[in-house]
Amino acid sequence: MSNETYELKAEARERVGKGSAREIRRNGKVPAVIYGDKQPPLAITLSYKDVFYKIHGGGFMTTVATIDLDGKKIQVLPKDYQLDPVRDFPMHVDFLRVGKNTEVNVQVPVHFINEEKSPGIKRGGVLNIVRHEIEMHCAANSIPEAITVDLTGLEIGDSIHISAIELPKGATPVISDRDFTIATVAAPAALKSEEDSAEAETTEEAEKTEE
Repeated sequence: MSNETYELKAEARERVGKGSAREIRRNGKVPAVIYGDKQPPLAITLSYKDVFYKIHGGGFMTTVATIDLDGKKIQVLPKDYQLDPVRDFPMHVDFLRVGKNTEVNVQVPVHFINEEKSPGIKRGGVLNIVRHEIEMHCAANSIPEAITVDLTGLEIGDSIHISAIELPKGATPVISDRDFTIATVAAPAALKSEEDSAEAETTEEAEKTEE
């Protein structure tokens, strides 16, 4: 299940626009918007410090938060945020209102376990991660914290596809038209280069015979 929920205190924003957003940031706050659930968008401001710690603390995009707007509690899920490209400061956050039937698409991180039980990795194979996150469709109030991939028994050359993963209840991958790869166990570089040179020699010999 998803991370614990948390609360953020907010104030309503009277003026909206570039100038006012700059003024808000100067006052140690971050402009944000709450939209969705068939209601008009709400422009708010949040404490800069709260937002900074939540964004950099991990799990921000997969945790439902409660926004306390002058005593009114609104359940939301962060949908997007902008950071200052130079200083990593939060510049703006978009929140989606969460009702009891809200369904969302979220990027869920992939965790790999039992690396030591993979014969391929034990022999020097390299875990090549194709997807560190998988976009999942699920109910906003039961977002999986992570998708776990068990590496037990994997040999060099094996691939792990989404169909082999036990997915959290009620969550489905957004990509549904193909059985995509999450990771592969690749041959170690040294072994690879040996194989390549052996292959090159065979090809050369074959070409000579043809001539």
